[in-house]
Amino acid sequence: MSADALATPRPRRPRARILVRVAPGLLLTLLALAGPLLAPHPLDKPVTAPYAEPGGPAALGGDQLGRDVLSRMLHGGSELIGSALVVALLVTTLATVLGCFAVLRPTLGRLVERGADLAILLPPVLGMMLLALAWPGGGRLAVIVAAVALGVPYAVRVVASAAAPVAACGFIEAATASGERLWHLALREILPNLRATVLALFGLRFVAAVYVIAMAGFLQLGPQPPEADWALMIRENAAGALLNPWVVLAPGAAIGLLAVSVNLAADALAPTAGRHAVTAR
Repeated sequence: MSADALATPRPRRPRARILVRVAPGLLLTLLALAGPLLAPHPLDKPVTAPYAEPGGPAALGGDQLGRDVLSRMLHGGSELIGSALVVALLVTTLATVLGCFAVLRPTLGRLVERGADLAILLPPVLGMMLLALAWPGGGRLAVIVAAVALGVPYAVRVVASAAAPVAACGFIEAATASGERLWHLALREILPNLRATVLALFGLRFVAAVYVIAMAGFLQLGPQPPEADWALMIRENAAGALLNPWVVLAPGAAIGLLAVSVNLAADALAPTAGRHAVTAR
């Protein structure tokens, strides 16, 4: 074997490429979930001067009350990721069920389409504010409900458009003629052919949920002080960003990295679903 052949790098295997794209999101998620155990200081205990620069007991400095920014960062990630996962699972599940049923029953399909049209007419920010403010007690649960209600109309259209060609196939007609029930047709015949689409949709809805939950934090519709929330940290400490930039840069970068890493993972795990992808709103 020649020296040139030995020097030529072997092409990276598809599994290795998938691992490279999935690893950042997985590591960031695990770090965020384990964050409360890794935090060096209590969540709400002042350890330094307000807006102190990084160093000493606070690796990323202090916030407006002198609390450790790093500790609050580690506490806030698990709440955001947990809420976004709940929203993404609910939206994807509801949209998948409604989308599969809509292509099998034209009457239901028209009803779902009209409902989605009406819901899409409502601006997302206004819809979230109305739902979050109308929910008794408000808080994180209200934001989750609002994010699910806003996400389903967009997601159900994606599933329905992907399921329509499958529903027109001969094996669906044969199963219908044999008397199979609607649940069987949707879950056993159509859904297995939509795995890539559903997986890509889940990733997109997770990213959209991160944005919606973060936006709720900026508008003070979600978690309230003294809870640790990345978006709430940015809002609370914006006035002191010049004294300690990390109090704003750290949570902002965490939100951005989380969204990008999940998008990369979804794109790697579902490469054939690009034609059914939607823009997260």
